Amino acid sequence: QVQLVESGGGLVQAGDSLQLSCRADGRTFGSIAAGWFRQAPGKEREFVAGIRWNGDATHYAASVWGRFTISRDNARNEVYLKMNNLNSDDTAMYYCAADKRAFRAVIMENTSEYAYWGRGTQVTVSS
Repeated sequence: QVQLVESGGGLVQAGDSLQLSCRADGRTFGSIAAGWFRQAPGKEREFVAGIRWNGDATHYAASVWGRFTISRDNARNEVYLKMNNLNSDDTAMYYCAADKRAFRAVIMENTSEYAYWGRGTQVTVSS
C-alpha cells in the first residue's frame, strides 16, 4: 500500500514557475513508477508527466514538454514536478500517482495503470 500527499500548488501569474512535491508513505515506492496527472473543471483527468521507478527515464505530455520537469528522490520517497512558463491552460487540480506494477520499464499514460493516488493540489494560473 502506498499513500501519496501532494503539496506546492497555488495561485500564480502567467509566465511564473511553480514546483509541486509528492510525498509517498510506503516501503515499495522506490520500485514503482510515478506520474503526475491533472484535471481541469469539466474535463477528464489527463497525463502530465511520468518517471520510471529508478528515475532513469521520463515521459511528458506534448502540452508540457520543454516546460515541465519531473524528478524523484527515492531516498526521501518524494516525486517533484517543476513547472516553468505557466499559462492559463495549466490551471487544474494536480494529482500524484503510483504505478500498479513494480519495476515496469514503460511509463504509462493511462490512469487505469496507476493504483495509488493523492488527493491533489490546486494550481491556478491567472493571465
